[in-house]
Amino acid sequence: MSHRKNSKRKQKIKELLAPYASKKIAGDKAIELLKSMPEIKFDQTVEIAVKLGIDTKQADQQVRSTVSLPAGTGKKVRVAVIAQGDNAKAAIEAGADKVGAQDFIKEIEDGFLEFDKLLASPDMMRDLGKLGRVLGPKGLMPNPKDGTVTNDIGPAVKSIKLGQQVSFRAEKDGAIVQFPIGKLSFAPADLLTNLKASLDTIQKVKPSGAKGIYVISVYVSSTMGGSVQIDPTRLVTV
Repeated sequence: MSHRKNSKRKQKIKELLAPYASKKIAGDKAIELLKSMPEIKFDQTVEIAVKLGIDTKQADQQVRSTVSLPAGTGKKVRVAVIAQGDNAKAAIEAGADKVGAQDFIKEIEDGFLEFDKLLASPDMMRDLGKLGRVLGPKGLMPNPKDGTVTNDIGPAVKSIKLGQQVSFRAEKDGAIVQFPIGKLSFAPADLLTNLKASLDTIQKVKPSGAKGIYVISVYVSSTMGGSVQIDPTRLVTV
């Protein structure tokens, strides 16, 4: 894209966003606004960013979970599974990209990381401890809190392969939760359904230690289209 074309595009986006600069708008209106932005050659990702009223330094105010997006994310996800016996069989039948037990743990130790999500059955977790140094920094370590340690391997693999499961956690700096909720090419109703599911899940995992206002602000944005603040209590324009 030429510099002039890019500048024109940025100017157009600025003009479209200007009337909403200090407003919170309904979710459906925000999605409509993102879809009205000048097009580019790739299918942009739509993200949600939520600032929470929590103190991430406190152990009882951590926010970490998984949201199941009814319309998926539009992204293909490579799923690997560490399991044996019936769990391994269920993983293969569900379409996991790679399945193994001790042999696979050794491969990961040696540097194999060609997957986007790693699941494990609870009986394998003791053996997985040694992978903490490799998987931890990349956010790939299986964890019961985000549903990646489970005995329901088959359904979990299918759901993740569809791009429905998205893990999130509040960032230490700023207590912000940010994750994709779909592609800009999705039907507005699908993006709205995913937005609602995301906000419902964030609300459900409110820590018991959180005092005062929990959801401070909610923004939706597209990769190259600016961001819009929404009113989380008003997803649909009345």
